[in-house]
Amino acid sequence: MPFDREKRAPRGEGDSLLLEGRNAVLEHLRAGGATVKLFVAENARARLGDVLALAQSQGVPVVGCDRRKLDAMSVTGNHQGVIAQAAAHPYATLEELFAAAEGRGEPPLFVLCDGIEDPHNLGAIIRSAEAAGAHGVIIPKRRAAGLTAVAARASAGALEHIPVHRATNLAAALDALKGKGVWVFGAEADGTVSLYEADFAGPAALVIGSEGAGLSRLIREKCDFIVSIPMRGRVNSLNASNAAAVLLFEAVRRRLHGGG
Repeated sequence: MPFDREKRAPRGEGDSLLLEGRNAVLEHLRAGGATVKLFVAENARARLGDVLALAQSQGVPVVGCDRRKLDAMSVTGNHQGVIAQAAAHPYATLEELFAAAEGRGEPPLFVLCDGIEDPHNLGAIIRSAEAAGAHGVIIPKRRAAGLTAVAARASAGALEHIPVHRATNLAAALDALKGKGVWVFGAEADGTVSLYEADFAGPAALVIGSEGAGLSRLIREKCDFIVSIPMRGRVNSLNASNAAAVLLFEAVRRRLHGGG
């Protein structure tokens, strides 16, 4: 069953989302996302021909403006001359994440973010998850970054291709995953299982803790395994998004090689 954008749950705040930068806007248009308006700096039109052509083919209004207007609108500070005003980015249900895996005939592979507060990190995790072929990302509703313009920009368009579920209660979401046969792997420096010994071949959820505190106590207790990434240098930890990428692509390797 393909991922259906129109059936995803609305974001809830009711505000529109500003997507900034050529890649983020182009991927949004290619994915058929609801676009209210496109703002383009007059001096950037020449290098945004593909974006403008796609917007025109979809009937999206294009507003030419001074670059200073875009600077004032920009949240990321790196709009590259184009900002799309999109409908508030919708969230997926857990059922839709499982449907994405089923539609591809693959065991589920999810990423859970336990209190990631930096939208740049969230966007980077979403980008890595989509690149690795994961079937969805799960984030908590409170005390964590949501699908803001900064997160969308950091995902480099990946947000248009992978479902993101926002859980009211992350612990309850983990229980729901485990009830469907998903093994939960938390990432911590003091993990009892090495990354290279963990069995990611079956249905798996990778849990990435917050930038400062790591996994919260309750979420750690609900993990089936606590996995550590072997460090051979003098630095003993990785940025949350880097750790997510390492775990994701080790899971990919295991799946490609039959768990070995």
